[in-house]
Amino acid sequence: MEKKCAIRMENITKRFGSKVIANKDVNLELYEGEILSLLGENGSGKTTLMNMLSGIYFPDEGQIYVHDKPVTIASPKDAFDLGIGMIHQHFKLVDLFTATENIILGLEGKLDLNNARQKVKDICDKYGFDIDPDMKIYDMSVSQKQTVEIVKVLYRGADILILDEPTSGLDPVVRDDLLDLFLEFVQDEEHAILISTHITSDLEKVADYVTFLHAGKLLLSKPKDELLWQYGILRCGEALFQKLESSEVLAWRKKDYSYDVLVPDREELLRRYPEAVVDRATMDEILLLYVKGD
Repeated sequence: MEKKCAIRMENITKRFGSKVIANKDVNLELYEGEILSLLGENGSGKTTLMNMLSGIYFPDEGQIYVHDKPVTIASPKDAFDLGIGMIHQHFKLVDLFTATENIILGLEGKLDLNNARQKVKDICDKYGFDIDPDMKIYDMSVSQKQTVEIVKVLYRGADILILDEPTSGLDPVVRDDLLDLFLEFVQDEEHAILISTHITSDLEKVADYVTFLHAGKLLLSKPKDELLWQYGILRCGEALFQKLESSEVLAWRKKDYSYDVLVPDREELLRRYPEAVVDRATMDEILLLYVKGD
């Protein structure tokens, strides 16, 4: 069955003043049932791009599509109305309130706490979330607090989650629990997640696609498995480096007496140069060579 596009961003540009270009002509597609990870160094434009999807910023150029329809996202309310919910790095919860009270906080109109509690329970049961609607926030673990943030946006009808560094500063056990939660969320093929992270082991576990940003521009967007299994790092001397064709080199970096070369097809390079040393590329190595290499 053909996957449906949840979000498409075409030629998105965002400026701050006359000199700062946070994003330049960025094109991005996020499909239902998938997790797309944004990767890039600090200041690469990841958060700005996500903030345009959540209605905090508005693009100066380009068009955003949600479920293949052109949309205008001028405020967080617009984003929620389109089924987009952003979860920020730092929790926005009131410790003295229960999970249910936090989830309905800020909603307009007359609210029935009993009905809200049942709706929270129904959402948790649907996705397998381990949350007691009546538990106080100060009694919760970090992963439970993050789950409350997720239920909060689901309660408002979100089917697309925008996650900004959701596992930053967490210990490995808690991080793993959260990543499992994200995978559960997209299993029904009706939801999608756009996640920004510096922790490459996290994206290696959950991401379907990886998009690299640098200086506000998109460097590449590829299936994660293609990057991890097909890309490689050639470690060679001057003689072999000079033999390489331009199509075989994505980026390179010279050391004292050798080169590290990012290549798009590890197996093909080994067929052409059987004696070459070509390691599998990690996400960190791909990022470093693209950003710091030539």
